[in-house]
Amino acid sequence: MRNLIIGATLALVAPGAVLAQPTTVADSAKGKILTTAQGMALYTFSKDSTDHSACDGGCASLWPPLKATPTDQASGTFSIFKRADGTLQWAHQGSPLYTFSKDTKPNQVTGDGFNNVWHVARPAGDN
Repeated sequence: MRNLIIGATLALVAPGAVLAQPTTVADSAKGKILTTAQGMALYTFSKDSTDHSACDGGCASLWPPLKATPTDQASGTFSIFKRADGTLQWAHQGSPLYTFSKDTKPNQVTGDGFNNVWHVARPAGDN
């Protein structure tokens, strides 16, 4: 019966839609953090506003946005917004999410505190 309910629920979802959160929670030297599915630390930028990125051009090369696709669906504390360049980006609690190009391995958090404006993203309730 459980499989039937799960199957029926999935049948109601648009094909290709991603319902899972775009991140995972991992332990790091800075405590629990949000990471990509590949384990790379995610960051927020103090100069951003709710669902709006102030990081583009060279900034976005150093701090790549966590991109969303048109079929992704926001849920819970995660949202998706359109960047100035037209691409879609994930946000957590309204804060746009980024990786740091200088992090070279999973759970590395070398960008935390960078210029006092970049901060590791934390799970809801751990801020």
